[in-house]
Amino acid sequence: MRDTRLTKLARLLLTHSLKIEENEKVHILGHTNAKPLIKELIKQAYELKAIPYFELMDDELTRLQVKDSQELQFELQNKWNMEKYQDIDAFISIVGEENDAEFGEVPAEKWQMAGRLLKPANDYLIDNKKWLLLNYPTHGAAQKASMSYDTFYDYVLDVCTVDYDKMEEAQKALKLLMDRTDKVRITGPDTDLNFSIKDIPAVMCFGERNIPDGEVYTAPVKDSVSGTITYNTPCPYQGNTFYNVSLTFDNGKIVKATADDSIRLNEILDTDDGARYIGEFALGLNPKITEPMGDILFDEKIAGSLHFTPGEAYDDAPNGNKSSVHWDMVLIQRSEYGGGEIYFDDVLIRKDGLFVVEELKGLNPENLS
Repeated sequence: MRDTRLTKLARLLLTHSLKIEENEKVHILGHTNAKPLIKELIKQAYELKAIPYFELMDDELTRLQVKDSQELQFELQNKWNMEKYQDIDAFISIVGEENDAEFGEVPAEKWQMAGRLLKPANDYLIDNKKWLLLNYPTHGAAQKASMSYDTFYDYVLDVCTVDYDKMEEAQKALKLLMDRTDKVRITGPDTDLNFSIKDIPAVMCFGERNIPDGEVYTAPVKDSVSGTITYNTPCPYQGNTFYNVSLTFDNGKIVKATADDSIRLNEILDTDDGARYIGEFALGLNPKITEPMGDILFDEKIAGSLHFTPGEAYDDAPNGNKSSVHWDMVLIQRSEYGGGEIYFDDVLIRKDGLFVVEELKGLNPENLS
């Protein structure tokens, strides 16, 4: 039986997110368990007179391949990817993860090699083509979210299809404020952090690149960060999940990092010079995402949250930091998570996860739902 909600989601992805036009070539890359959505995307693409292609992924096979790969294999893969990306107009990546520990046995140096050697084609895709990333509901993800599969399936389709036009309009005031802000201060339990975002653009996110979506991001001036931030959500990274992560900064650099596995945490932060500097600061704004589940595509959009990201900065909010790492770590500031405040140029703009400045109150959950 056809699920009309998947039809609605597929249509949203192609028309709102990617704005597909007639005869445009759409490449759909997805895990095998995402076939129901991939089928809808193919059908909807043809209805829009576009040209769909698909490719299926499997994490078990990918683990076997990456674990023993050598540089030559990644170099060839980058070449093939580049040729493929040059021939398409739009790209959709659908993640259907069943086991978040599947890649835990892959040595970190293999991921570093892959990130470095596949970067040219990936950068070309991001910079030159329309692209989109989303997660498909799976039994593994439902378990991680502590939900039954049926409940989780309904939840994902609900949070993915919020009113993105309304969200876009409400985000404009926050972008304007961030664009003219210099000093930022973040306070909360075991957190007191200061940095500048002066002259670094703020970017609105309302369903064009990620689904689900809902954030406005920028980046700190690279050497401006000082103080400590302590995250209160799981921090997954390449098959490992860290808890109680706390980072202390001096002149922009992470000089102390602790977690439930501090040794492994610091190994990742020592991947390259840029991994100990911050590449992104963002506020989460999706009114229907309220609890963390260890899936960053969802967790970074949590209403009343922020993420402060070690590693690579985005090209549209550049602070000069380069790294093979981009690790979104999330702090929820709602009162039930300990509360917290955000100040822009010494003015309180958000308290305990709710905006208190009049022009930003439209971003509070009751006004976006």
